[in-house]
Amino acid sequence: MRKIDRFTPPKADENPLFRVYQTVSFWRTFKNTLVIEFCRYYPWLGGKRNLYRKLLGMTIGEKTAIAFKVTPDLFYPEKITIGRNTVIGYHTTILTHEYLVDEYRVGEVKIGDEAMIGANVTILPGVVIGNRAVIGAGAVVSKDVPDDHFAFGNPLVIRPRKENR
Repeated sequence: MRKIDRFTPPKADENPLFRVYQTVSFWRTFKNTLVIEFCRYYPWLGGKRNLYRKLLGMTIGEKTAIAFKVTPDLFYPEKITIGRNTVIGYHTTILTHEYLVDEYRVGEVKIGDEAMIGANVTILPGVVIGNRAVIGAGAVVSKDVPDDHFAFGNPLVIRPRKENR
């Protein structure tokens, strides 16, 4: 089960995204957007990691590689924790918020050490991806993935990881 906080808008006839800047600062969102868009194309992995840490408040371990066009959450990037020596694949999206018609949700995303996230993965708010977990390309991570497990698909299928070494 995802660990998320749920909030309902003050007016029942408005979706929460309609008044998003009452919950998240416009200028903070603007800054986050500029940093994230720059980093999506920035080729130096160490520099990208440092920009995410210093300018967005993300927690990222040493030797972690965040690939080309990865998109962290624009509104709450500080709720993302990525362990050491982890690979986040091309065009992955890491969300810490969801805006629905009648509520919005916010939750931390924690990715363990030595995890491998494939290309085009979407990670939803409130999930924990364990140490040495492998997430297959194109997966939608909608629930926790334990240490040393392989997860793939939509809906997410989780299996123990078998070492072929």
